Amino acid sequence: MKYTHIKELDLTKDFILTCKKDDLGAIKNLLPIENPNFDGSFLTHHLVYGKKGNKIYLVGLGEAKNEANLEDTFRKFCFETKKYWGENIQFYAENLSTESLKKGVIGLEMAQYVIGAFKSTKEEIKDANIKFVSAKDIQKELEEGQFTGEAINKIKGLVDAPPNIKTPEYLGDWAKKSSKESDYKCTIFKHKELEKKGFDAVLAVGKGSINKPVVIVNEYTPKKIKNIDIALVGKGITFDSGGISIKGSTNLHYMKSDMGGAAVVLGVVELVAKLKLDINIVGIVAAAENAVDAESYRPGDVINSYSGKTIEIIDTDAEGRLVLADGISYAIKKFNPEYLIDLATLTGSVVRTLGYSAAGMFTQNQEMANSMSAIGYKYQERVWQLPMFEDYEADLKSDVADIKNFNGKPIEGAINAAKFLEFFTEKHPKWMHLDIAGVSFGGSQYAKMKSATGFGIQLITNFIKEKATK
Repeated sequence: MKYTHIKELDLTKDFILTCKKDDLGAIKNLLPIENPNFDGSFLTHHLVYGKKGNKIYLVGLGEAKNEANLEDTFRKFCFETKKYWGENIQFYAENLSTESLKKGVIGLEMAQYVIGAFKSTKEEIKDANIKFVSAKDIQKELEEGQFTGEAINKIKGLVDAPPNIKTPEYLGDWAKKSSKESDYKCTIFKHKELEKKGFDAVLAVGKGSINKPVVIVNEYTPKKIKNIDIALVGKGITFDSGGISIKGSTNLHYMKSDMGGAAVVLGVVELVAKLKLDINIVGIVAAAENAVDAESYRPGDVINSYSGKTIEIIDTDAEGRLVLADGISYAIKKFNPEYLIDLATLTGSVVRTLGYSAAGMFTQNQEMANSMSAIGYKYQERVWQLPMFEDYEADLKSDVADIKNFNGKPIEGAINAAKFLEFFTEKHPKWMHLDIAGVSFGGSQYAKMKSATGFGIQLITNFIKEKATK
């Protein structure tokens, strides 16, 4: 899609009009009829014809409570109607706030995502030039909306990609290509370098796979000072069989999505670089495939880690926290960031706790928690804080190692995983863990099976923007 800015609306050509619920009066002067039988309800749209036979699309913005997810109404509208558009269509934007306008562009861009990338017959994507009508200078909003929508679509493409294609090395190649296109530094540590540097937990998880693990380090540092403001660490398990503690076969094909946290980290670094934010960030992805093989690590093993701390393996299906532990330790020792955030599709426990409506948020820093929570509500990527009491630490004590990777109990699973990660943070004062297992992948009206949601791009990018402005 192409988004351009014009200053005057041509009433004789096709155009899009938006309206809040029961507020048709605000745009009545642009309508050819008195009563178009449309009330502006959220997720609704309606077609009327102008005096010259041109199409006028009415799009409902709903009520104040719908402002956080305005993208949805534009995405649905575009998805259902774009096949009827011509090469050019106008979008009347005078009655939209800059934030609503940006959300509109994001929604239009999200409608361009095609999930069937690996079908033999590809779906044709109809391109169009959408001309936004406004007397104000809106170029910045159009550009940011487009870049954000593109980033969401890109990470959805990664999460939805099949695991025989999306190996750890594939993620590294994606990051390398992105870094060249968006002007940031990308370093890939492969097997020998991982051994040399001591990424022992990452190597242990990847031992059972023919597809060897990698660690991706993306650096966007426009500020002249060397200090890193924010480091992001993402879990990049490209397929999770559970290892020797093997998962059941039901829905096992969905374990291609176990690199959702990595996808967010990759997408956010690219987006921040495109937006040219004045902030130094690092994105670290610890990528491996958790497979079953004669060389697979076992329950009962004691492995080392980048931090030098030893880990007793109780369950090889608690592998995501192992690769994150190495990623977190590397971020702290190499970059010493002011803020440290890790993201992972880590536990089924967080889904049982919060369902598919919010990510689990874990931190000892209340300022970070309050900020992330407020941003989550504003952009409909909600998080909910769960406790990090010292009481939970007893369940991770091991007789034979510094810590064990699983408590073996059917309770407190998400908290147990967060406490494990906290053990490797060196008591970092501004660390946060986000368990996005329930929100990064799920049902959708745009796909027959579960698919990627793109959750996290707006949440984390807007947290970074907030810090950049300060």
